[in-house]
Amino acid sequence: SDELGLHFSMHRFLESKTRTHPSPHCCRHISSTTAGLPSFEHVVCLRCCGRRDPRPRTVWLGHPEKRDQRYPRNVINNQKYNFFTFLPGVLFNQFKYFFNLYFLLLACSQFVVEMRLGALYTYWVPLGFVLAVTVIREATEEIRCYMRDKEVNSQIYSKLTARGRLGGSSVPANQRVPADMIFLRTSEKNGSCFLRTDQLDGETDWKLRLPVTCTQRLPTASVKTLLKCGCLTVCQNISEDSDPPVNESLSIENTLWASTVIASGTVVGVVLYTGRELRSVMNTSNPRSKIGLFDLEVNCLTKILFGALVVVSLVMVALQHFAGRWYLQIIRFLLLFSNIIPISLRVNLDMGKIVYSWVIRRDSKIPGTVVRSSTIPEQLGRISYLLTDKTGIYVENTVLIHRTLTQNEMVFKRLHLGTVAYGLDSMDEVIKLHYLTLHSQNSFPHHWSNATKVRKTMSSRVHEAVKAIALCHNVTPVYESNGVTDQAEAERHYEDSCRVYQASSPDEVALVQWTESVGLTLVGRDQSSVQLRTPGGHILNFTILQIFPFTYESKRMGIIVRDESTGEITFYMKGADVVMAGIVQYNDWLEEECGNMAREGLRVLVVAKKSLTEEQYQDFEARYVQAKLSVHDRSLKVATVIESLEMEMELLCLTGVEDQLQTDVRPTLETLRNAGIKVWMLTGDKLETATCTAKNAHLVTRTQDIHIFRLVTNRGEAHLELNAFRRKHDCALVISGDSLEMCLKYYECEFMELACQCPAVVCCRCAPTQKAQIVRLLQERTGKLTCAVGDGGNDVSMIQEADCGVGVEGKEGKQASLAADFSITQFKHLGRLLMVHGRNSYKRSAALSQFVIHRSLCISTMQAVFSSVFYFASVPLYQGFLIIGYSTIYTMFPVFSLVLDKDVKSEVAMLYPELYKDLLKGRPLSYKTFLIWVLISIYQGSIIMYGALLLFESEFVHIVAISFTSLILTELLMVALTIQTWHWLMIVAELLSLSCYIASLVFLHEFIGKVKCLFSNVYFIATLSFLWKVTVITLVSCLPLYVLKYLRRRFSPPSYSKLTS
Repeated sequence: SDELGLHFSMHRFLESKTRTHPSPHCCRHISSTTAGLPSFEHVVCLRCCGRRDPRPRTVWLGHPEKRDQRYPRNVINNQKYNFFTFLPGVLFNQFKYFFNLYFLLLACSQFVVEMRLGALYTYWVPLGFVLAVTVIREATEEIRCYMRDKEVNSQIYSKLTARGRLGGSSVPANQRVPADMIFLRTSEKNGSCFLRTDQLDGETDWKLRLPVTCTQRLPTASVKTLLKCGCLTVCQNISEDSDPPVNESLSIENTLWASTVIASGTVVGVVLYTGRELRSVMNTSNPRSKIGLFDLEVNCLTKILFGALVVVSLVMVALQHFAGRWYLQIIRFLLLFSNIIPISLRVNLDMGKIVYSWVIRRDSKIPGTVVRSSTIPEQLGRISYLLTDKTGIYVENTVLIHRTLTQNEMVFKRLHLGTVAYGLDSMDEVIKLHYLTLHSQNSFPHHWSNATKVRKTMSSRVHEAVKAIALCHNVTPVYESNGVTDQAEAERHYEDSCRVYQASSPDEVALVQWTESVGLTLVGRDQSSVQLRTPGGHILNFTILQIFPFTYESKRMGIIVRDESTGEITFYMKGADVVMAGIVQYNDWLEEECGNMAREGLRVLVVAKKSLTEEQYQDFEARYVQAKLSVHDRSLKVATVIESLEMEMELLCLTGVEDQLQTDVRPTLETLRNAGIKVWMLTGDKLETATCTAKNAHLVTRTQDIHIFRLVTNRGEAHLELNAFRRKHDCALVISGDSLEMCLKYYECEFMELACQCPAVVCCRCAPTQKAQIVRLLQERTGKLTCAVGDGGNDVSMIQEADCGVGVEGKEGKQASLAADFSITQFKHLGRLLMVHGRNSYKRSAALSQFVIHRSLCISTMQAVFSSVFYFASVPLYQGFLIIGYSTIYTMFPVFSLVLDKDVKSEVAMLYPELYKDLLKGRPLSYKTFLIWVLISIYQGSIIMYGALLLFESEFVHIVAISFTSLILTELLMVALTIQTWHWLMIVAELLSLSCYIASLVFLHEFIGKVKCLFSNVYFIATLSFLWKVTVITLVSCLPLYVLKYLRRRFSPPSYSKLTS
């Protein structure tokens, strides 16, 4: 295999502080060779720093000047742009929209004299304003992202090198590991440490890690001594007097991944990967600018409008019989009718998104919610598939660290002995029975002599069950110091207030905590012994003879212990019911009770024991050691020897623990289901855990069956299992990552078709890349919008791939929330984020966009009528000032106030999630609604223009005055017609715009008197004739629409109207 050289030298390393993570080297597959402790040689082949071809890399610890390669900076970066790509990137993202590119070309055309229709500011000022708003918004988000990244990248770590960025690092307890490292040494007496991986995978259960044996065995505990005593030469030039080479292989247990937290002690490691070569970073994709489906739909409508613009221009020129320089006339008409595509549409929508983001952040019912991407709030209103991770809250000293669905804190719920079951409400009886057995011969002999035989039997059964649970595990008690120097004192006296339990599974911690609550406390453990304390303070000592850890394949774990007081040897085992059923002695209740507890959403473990004589154990040990020394089929032979013990074991009890859900997870999932959103759970947990969580969270309802997709390893098995699944109806699917990979490899289309029909899907043992692949396939196969919710670093790829990414932020895990579009603190906030804010954002933007289009089509229709009446002349009806004023100060505020409109109250939207389902069809913004608004615009524009032509008296300026005033009043009345729930700011906007127009009539006629516009004849505007003509035209254009709206609400009311009455 490839190798990576790593050498210690005799340099005196100085401990220094740095604000950035240590940044030495990277590798992938590692082996270690030691020549005279503690010199190492590790070799690796890696695609380094973006190079395409893998090449060897040598890591020199203490010799940074000898490295021959450049290494990436050890920083995280969630920004979409850098200093040089910001402006080009933002402009590119803007001008890839059709209408933005169209207006850029339109503005540029005004530099050609033959094409100019008015002042340059008429086109460049609106375009510049649109771009300025966009650039400011993007710059604000990038600066915020930069500051968040800087906060993480500015953490201080100890770097154990004299100079350079290469070398080892010392990490104390409760601090994050700065980079991917090889674990060299720990200060813990048991020679191991635990990691918390909450930021990587969202899980708060601890992972066991072991240091390299040769470095851990060094006689001194000093970190500096460890790094001082190296060899002077590399391994290839070992002197004759040096120690012989010692070969030691490295495994996953010798690694410390970046962003994990050291649970106890101080560890020393040599850094291997940094920056973009970190394991967590390589599992993620680069940040990208997401474009919402709503924006794409609006872009499509503008293309239709452009087509209408071209058709109208060609018709105008055709009616002139293509006379003269007709091609220039086409261009002039294209410019003249350019208002058909409103340039203000983009800026109105962008400013609307800013308002939606502000409203979300200010919502007191979802505190702590952060909008990190303000470009896609409308996406929240059209989610069809929700993909969520399963992890929980880590609770420490009343500080809640929120996670996705569950709290990842297990609670012991039930102890079942076959004939009797004890729940939380009957634990006092367990304590009494266990206490009775412990003190039967010493403290209370009269109680024991008077007890009935049945009570004696029950108390002994309870005692044996509690003792088995207290011994059969991998939990280690750790005593954390409350002060500066009291840790050793606390450990010596087993202080309860200082003790915490470390374990790789929260299930085991829950079981040990339960045994403590009933009187049998785990107070000490190392690699060879276990100490338990009784309620009377007596210490029970047990020697660990063998331990068989839990594996995904075996689904069980076992331990052989010797009681130091009696010398008895006992083999304890616990595991899943599917494997333990064939190991324990025959009984008639195991299968039934396991099923009952599983249906309640409990994780069930079967506990059993077997007493061994000294001869039996010695025989087993000899065979076990011989099997471990085998060169061929070692794993099979070891398993065979262990299975020889796993026969006819005595069934002691069943335990049921529950993974505590976050607050209101069940009603939130129920709300999402009623809203028409299908929920998929993608998790790295084992199948049994994922299934229990799905049941407990009511992701799978009680009336639904669960189809567990069995493990398939080839195409034939996948085909048969898919056929079996095809025959199921209304059935939730549970599938493992390996089976999923096989199905997607051979039957991608068929599998996705079947999976999308399921009411719920659970994918367990999912890799981060698989999560992103599932999101991508859902988008491609269904065309529906997806939302990914996660809390750990392994969810980042899924979050970035989804149309809308939501990160659940906690005190520890921030990696997912930093990369997400929206960040929440609890899963239950997702319901309000979608049902209220997502729904309102989409409906408001739909109304706003269509009204802006209507506003532009009205004036374009008037221009078309005007040109038709006056012999198809390409002469503008209104001058540049009026055109700009029409889209800004005269109508902007009322139109933009539509972002405050809502059809129902937020409480009603949460109570009736079926209202959200109506949005999934895209009805608020569809070709049908677009056509209705086009017809309204043509009707009103024609009425206003023809009315002004019929009613004007003697001068052309009268046409301009009557038509423009009627147009302004019509727009203000149409806004009032569109509004469903009035807000005081809407009234202010209407009055403000009307006041601005009246003030313009009174005060601006002298300022622009030389311009041929309506303000130059203020005396006509003040006459009664002008007023009644404007009133009649406005009423004719608006009154029929008010009548139609009333009739529609009377005879065909929308779904929400009954809820608002």
